[in-house]
Amino acid sequence: MRDRFRDLEGPLAVRKKDVVLMATVSSFENLSHPTRSELRQFAELFMPLFQASSDEAKRQAVAALSQCENMPAAVALFIGNQPIEIAAPFLAASKAVADDTLITIARMQGAAHVKAIVSRDSLSPKVIDALVALRQSQPRSASASTPAMESPAVPLSPAPSETNEADALEEQRIANEEALRERILGLAGHLGRADEDRLGLRTLTDIQEALLVRFARSREATHFATALADALSASRWLAERIMLDLSGQQLATTLTSLGMGFLDAVFVLERLYPHLAEQQHNVTRGWMVLDALDPEECHERVEAWRRADRYTYRHDVPNVPAPQETPNRFIRQAPPQRDMRVMGRRSR
Repeated sequence: MRDRFRDLEGPLAVRKKDVVLMATVSSFENLSHPTRSELRQFAELFMPLFQASSDEAKRQAVAALSQCENMPAAVALFIGNQPIEIAAPFLAASKAVADDTLITIARMQGAAHVKAIVSRDSLSPKVIDALVALRQSQPRSASASTPAMESPAVPLSPAPSETNEADALEEQRIANEEALRERILGLAGHLGRADEDRLGLRTLTDIQEALLVRFARSREATHFATALADALSASRWLAERIMLDLSGQQLATTLTSLGMGFLDAVFVLERLYPHLAEQQHNVTRGWMVLDALDPEECHERVEAWRRADRYTYRHDVPNVPAPQETPNRFIRQAPPQRDMRVMGRRSR
């Protein structure tokens, strides 16, 4: 009896860990806006449970996590480096994997992982360039081994034929590289500019985004305006003018232009404008406001506001000595009310 119990103890323990793993994944899926603390706790729980679970449970867990919008970077890298039969759906579908993580996985793993990454709906130019560079660095050794295996079977004439064969292999290698480049660009080109590609655009730093979310959570409008002005490199007056739009449209436009994450932006709007937290069609009004915005139009509008702000508040005035009869307190004056009204009309 004891021997039989020992025989069953192993499978029962694995099955129990499978249940715990799926429960952990399910609870993480239900977090619509996980905090950094929750992300860290999930990473600490998930990896040991995953390693101790069965292959079937691993596949189910990875398939479920492929649909999550948020993912700890360590967990994404951990899953991406699993065997391809487990990692494939995650590499092909997950939107929570950063570009640097995809590049690292492609460099660490083999061709099967690269094919799964290439099958994604969208690839940023950064990932495309890295995959092409990786492809260029690999086939040379494969090409070198091919003639060594084939030459005994198909004897050719000495020097000229070997030279022609080397030239043919080099041409074939170049053709394969170009074909891979065209395939990857074809997968990504129809989508236009990727959301992650913000080259040349004003973008929030991690600290700025964290401050904006924190001040919105505590509804500290004064501190939020200060942080927003810093992110825009604009005057405090412009930040306050944006926040005074009680519809939340102008702040939503600004956050979209600055590249704040969608869920973070929804959270900020709902905290600062409580009426945007009302549910409509299974989502909040804040979600609908953000979802209706076009990023390119947001960039244009915010840059127009910043240009007008620079004209109104000249931050870079050269240090010209003021006349002696002019007191220092009159060097910088608030703009006339007429200019504020003009700015207000332009911002709508």
